[in-house]
Amino acid sequence: MYTGNQLRDMFLKYFEAKGHKILPSASLIPKDDPTLLLTVAGMVPFKPYFQRRVEPPFPRATTAQKCVRTPDLEVVGKTARHHTYFEMLGNFSFGDYFKSEVIPWAWEYITEVLKIPEEKLWVTIYPEDVDAKNLWIEKAGVKPERIIGDPENFWAAGPTGPCGPCSEIYVDLGEARGCGEPGCGAGSCECDRFLEIWNLVFMQYNRDEAGVLTPLPKQNIDTGMGLERIASVMQGVETNFDTDLFRPVIDHVAGLGGINYKDSPKSDLALKVVADHVRAVSFMLADGIRPNNEGRGYVLRRILRRAVRYAKLLGIDKPFLESVFRIIQRDYAHAYPELKENENFILNHLSLEEKNFQATLEQGTQLLQEKVKELQKQGVKVLSGTDAFYLYETYGFPVELTEEMLEEQGLSVDMESFQTAAEEHRLRAKEHSQQMRATVESPELIGKAKSLGVTPFVGYERVSATARIEGLFVDGSEIQDAGEGEEVIVFLSETPFYAESGGQVSDVGVLKTPRAEARVLEVKKGVTGTLYHRVQVTTGVFHVGEMVEAEISNADRQATTRHHSATHLLQAALRSVLGEHVQQAGSLVTPERLRFDFTHFSPLTPDGLRAVEGLINEAVLKNMPIQVTEMSLNEAKLSGATALFGEKYGETVRVVRMGTFSQELCGGTHVKDTGEIGLVKILSEGGIGAGLRRIEAVAGLEALAYLRTLDDQVMEVAQMLKSQPLDVGKRVNGLMAQVKDLEREIGQLQAKLGKNEVEGLLKRVVEIDGIQVIAAQVHAADMEGLRQMADLLRVKIKSGVIVLGAVSEGKVNFVTAVSPTGLNGLHAGQIIKEVAKITGGGGGGRPDMAQAGGKDPSKLGEAIDRVPTILRGFLKK
Repeated sequence: MYTGNQLRDMFLKYFEAKGHKILPSASLIPKDDPTLLLTVAGMVPFKPYFQRRVEPPFPRATTAQKCVRTPDLEVVGKTARHHTYFEMLGNFSFGDYFKSEVIPWAWEYITEVLKIPEEKLWVTIYPEDVDAKNLWIEKAGVKPERIIGDPENFWAAGPTGPCGPCSEIYVDLGEARGCGEPGCGAGSCECDRFLEIWNLVFMQYNRDEAGVLTPLPKQNIDTGMGLERIASVMQGVETNFDTDLFRPVIDHVAGLGGINYKDSPKSDLALKVVADHVRAVSFMLADGIRPNNEGRGYVLRRILRRAVRYAKLLGIDKPFLESVFRIIQRDYAHAYPELKENENFILNHLSLEEKNFQATLEQGTQLLQEKVKELQKQGVKVLSGTDAFYLYETYGFPVELTEEMLEEQGLSVDMESFQTAAEEHRLRAKEHSQQMRATVESPELIGKAKSLGVTPFVGYERVSATARIEGLFVDGSEIQDAGEGEEVIVFLSETPFYAESGGQVSDVGVLKTPRAEARVLEVKKGVTGTLYHRVQVTTGVFHVGEMVEAEISNADRQATTRHHSATHLLQAALRSVLGEHVQQAGSLVTPERLRFDFTHFSPLTPDGLRAVEGLINEAVLKNMPIQVTEMSLNEAKLSGATALFGEKYGETVRVVRMGTFSQELCGGTHVKDTGEIGLVKILSEGGIGAGLRRIEAVAGLEALAYLRTLDDQVMEVAQMLKSQPLDVGKRVNGLMAQVKDLEREIGQLQAKLGKNEVEGLLKRVVEIDGIQVIAAQVHAADMEGLRQMADLLRVKIKSGVIVLGAVSEGKVNFVTAVSPTGLNGLHAGQIIKEVAKITGGGGGGRPDMAQAGGKDPSKLGEAIDRVPTILRGFLKK
C-alpha cells in the first residue's frame, strides 16, 4: 500500500523521467490574476505561459499544486471526495507535446506504475474530440467499448482564460459502492461507484470575457490528478477521509472530543469537516493569507469559523486548532516547508481567530436560537436579512454559517434583504474611495510588450538615459505620433525610471527631445517585464523610433530612497524590540513618507516605540555602508536575509545589506550609506486588522518639515499663553486645573439655582384625575442637570408625574418621572415618547424614569402645554 507522500513523489519522478522539470507548488494566492481569489487548479500558475503573455522558461513541467475550492463547502464531509483544500498532481506542456504523447503516458502510469487493472478503468472524452478517441484506442490500447462521450468534458480554470476539451479516467470501485440505478456509469452518475482520478485537458483555446473561443498560439497540455482521490484507490479505503492524508488528524480530533471515528454518522461528519477545514486554513495561512472580512481573507475566516463550530458540536470547548495544526505540520512540512518557516504567523492567527470567535459563538448561537423560536412560534420559515446581517456584523457569523445552522432546522435566510443590509452598511461606512487607474492591456498592447520583452533598467546607476521610443499607445491602440495634451503609454529601449514594485512608488520625471517634452506620471511593469511609462505630452510631438532623453526627478527619487532604506531599518528594529515573529505584511514608500504593516498582536507601548525609533536613528548615525548583492535564492536564505512573507522570488535575487543591522531581499532603490537617510521620526502606530499593526514615519527633509510644523505649533500656543515654549506643558496643566475649579463652582451654582427652581415648581403642581402633575419648561445645562431636578421634585411630591423640558445647545431635552412606579398604570417611557414627538424627537425608558430629545426648540412650550391632554389619554385606556 502506498502512502500519500509516496504517491506524490512517484508521480513527480515519473514525469521527471519524461523530461519534465519538477517545480514547487505555487502560492494559494494567484499571481497577477484578478479573475481568481485562490489557486483552484494546477494550471493556474501557468496561465501566462499557456496564453503566451510570457515565454515559458521550460517546455515541460510537473507539480504537486496546493489548491482551494469552496463552491461545495457545505457538502464537505457528506461525500467521499469533496474537500476545500486538496493537492493536484499535474504534468504540463507549453507548446511542446500534445495528445499523442500524454494519452499513452497517462495509461502507462495508471496501468503499469500504479498497476490498476484495465478492466476497472473507463475513459470519457468530449464527443467532438475524435482525435482523442482514436489515440486512446490506437496508442494506449483502450478497448472502444470502455470509452464514453461526455458533452461536459470541456474544461476551464475560470470564466476567462485557457480552456479546451478533456479526457477523464475513471476507476470502477465495484457494484457495492454504486446506486444500482440502470443509467449508472462513468461520467453520468454522481454515486461513489465510478471515481474520476485523472483529467487530461487539451488546452487549445482562450476564452475572452464575451465567451468567444480563439485558438491559442500553441497547443498545450494540462492534467490534474487529485492526490486524495488516488490515495483512496491505492489504499483500498471507502473515502478520501480514510486515507493516511486525513486519518491522523481525524483520530486526533476524535480524541479531543472523547469519541471514536465511525461511532456515528453525525460525529463522523463533524470530524471530517474539522479535519478538512483546519488543513485548508493551515495552508492558506502558510501562504500569507490573513483572516478578514473581504476576498480570500473572508474565505479563510469562514472556513476557520466553520471548523470551530463543528468542533463545538463534538464537545470541544477549549482551544484546539494549534494541536491539530501540529499534526498537519508534522505530516506535510517535508513537502511544504512554509508550514514550518511561517509557524509563528500561522499559530498567532489561529490563536487569535479561535479566541475571538469562541468568545462570540455562544452568544451568537444563543441569539440565533431565540430568533428560531420566534420564527417557529410565528410559523415563519425565513430569517430576515437584517437579523442575519446583525449576526454577521455583531458576532462575526458568516451568513453562510447562519444559513447552514438554520437549514438544520428547516429554515432559511432572506439573502436579498441581507445583501441590501450589507450594501447599506458599506455605503454608510464608505467615506472616500480612490479610483485605481489601470492600463487596459489590449491584445495589440500585449503583443507589442511580448515582442519587446524585458525593458533594461539602468536606474540603479543613473538618473537619466538616452533611449529610443519603441512604441506609443493610446487606449490600447498603437499610434506613430503623440502630440501636446495627449496621455499615452510609452515603451522605451531602456529606462532609468523605477517601476512601481514592492511597495515603492514609481519614479516620475520627464522625456525630452530638442522639440518636445512630456511628464512621466507613473511607470508599471507588465507580466513580460516590459515597463509601461504613462506620460502626458506637454509640448511638441513625439515619434516612434526617435531618441529621447529620459530623466527622473532626482529630488523625488532621493526622498523615496531615504524612506525605502528607513523602512529596512524599521523592520530590523521592530524584530529586535518585539521579536523574530514580526514579518512585513505590506508597505508603501513615497517621497513624502513611509508606511509599514507588520504582524504583531498588541499595540506598541510608548517605551517600545521610543526603543524602535532610537535603534533606527542609531543605525543612521553609524553611517553604515549599504551593499547590494545578487545571489541565488538559496544562498540568500542561508545568509539569513529577510524575505517578504508570501512573495514568490526568482532563482536569482537582490540582497540589500545595511552593515550587520539589516539584510533583506529587495529590488528597490536605496541610499549608499545609512547616514544619507537623515533623522527618522515615527508619526503613528495602530492596528489595522487582527494581528496586524501599521507604523507611519518620515525621514530626512520630510522629518525636518514635520518637526518644524510641531515647533511652529508650540510657538503659537506659547504666544497665546504668554509663556516660554519649554513651559507650555506646565502652563496648560495650570489652566486645566483652573478650568476644573471653575466647572466645580458652576456645578454648585447650578445646583443652588436648581433647588430654587424646584421650590418654584412645587407651587405649580396641578391635579389631573386625582394625580399630582408638574409639567414645566426649566433651565438646565444638560440632561444630567434635568435628571437631578426631576429627582428632587420626586422626593418632594412623593406621588405624582413630573415632565420637565429644557433647551441646551439648540436642542430639546426631556425628562419624565412617575412616582411610585406604575402609578395608575402610567409609564414614564410611553409618556415622554408622545411629548417628544411634538418637538420632532423621540425617546423612551423605564416605567419610573425616562428621557428623550427633540429637534425643534420652538415647539417646547407647546409640548409642555399638551402634557395634561397626553396624561388623560393614557388614564382613559
